[in-house]
Amino acid sequence: MRLACIRLAMAGLLLASVMSFAQPRRKVIIDEDCSGPGGSNLQTILLLLQAPQVEVLGITVVSGDQWRDEEVAHTLRLLELIGRTDIPVVTGAVFPLVRRREEAQLWQERYAKVAYAGAWDDRWWHEPYVVPTLAEGAPKAKAIDEDAAHFLIRMVHRYPHEVTIYEGGPMTDLALAISLDPQFPELAEQLVFMGGSLSPQTEHIEFLNNPRHEFNFWFDPEAAQIVLHAPWRKITCTPTDISVKTRLTPAMIKEIDAGGTALARYVAQYYQPGPGSDFMWDELAAAAWIDPTIITKRETRYMSVALDRGAGYGNTLTWTARDKPRVAGPPVEVLMDLNTEKFYRMFVGLLSAPIQASH
Repeated sequence: MRLACIRLAMAGLLLASVMSFAQPRRKVIIDEDCSGPGGSNLQTILLLLQAPQVEVLGITVVSGDQWRDEEVAHTLRLLELIGRTDIPVVTGAVFPLVRRREEAQLWQERYAKVAYAGAWDDRWWHEPYVVPTLAEGAPKAKAIDEDAAHFLIRMVHRYPHEVTIYEGGPMTDLALAISLDPQFPELAEQLVFMGGSLSPQTEHIEFLNNPRHEFNFWFDPEAAQIVLHAPWRKITCTPTDISVKTRLTPAMIKEIDAGGTALARYVAQYYQPGPGSDFMWDELAAAAWIDPTIITKRETRYMSVALDRGAGYGNTLTWTARDKPRVAGPPVEVLMDLNTEKFYRMFVGLLSAPIQASH
């Protein structure tokens, strides 16, 4: 039985490989706050790198869950460990457009402490340009000599209407690209992002008191507002509502580890179970772009972010077509439910498979 399963898996990988050569691969730029080692952000990069029908043009790194320079180091080291240093890593924004940590701390003193503050969080705070000792070892590779905003613009001009922008962190890099080149959103194929929150059904402390609070929007609300009002051809949103329906379990990690590759060992070694850290926030957004049949329910909304400096600063705002304001961005396809088993099988299958070689 085990031999038959192995043969079936290898046949599937061969078929996927043949299919990837039979049709053009889908181009994507990953803009991510690449905290590490392991975790949702870097596992999302691995998922996209492992999908045979996907061509990753580059990884642009923005501050969010950790500071940018630390995230860049984690990303470079990950690519070294799996033999994919052919992928360009590009430094993005260190700070949000407007907000600073001191202001966010004063805001929390007035309106209550948030459950999670990313790079600003007191539990692991360090100065912005400090790169702590990495558990996985320091990288030898370097980021390319270009900033994220210009890289994003250059790629959509090189491949007009072919490049999906995958956004898994605060939207600072995208907002800067839009400000430099207003054509940027129209030249992309689409925007796919994890962010925003409507009414997640969960007991997780981050959403109990304020269901509309979501970290990526909260960290840089002004950037999110700019991006959501830009003229994208298509926008797809994976909000917290659907993310909290997923769990990365020890059993899934064991299956991945059995793949025996450097990639599989990395995922298993740096897996951190626990409330919040086992939600598959960003992996789901990427997987749904790779295979939309994972999603079983979608809704169309118009979306923005609260920019007043009160208790709702950074909260998600949404409307239907009937009640949207006169000044609104393009419609957003919001993913609301999924076939969890199909998603899990896809995730485990790709991360336990032989490492995709560079093309």
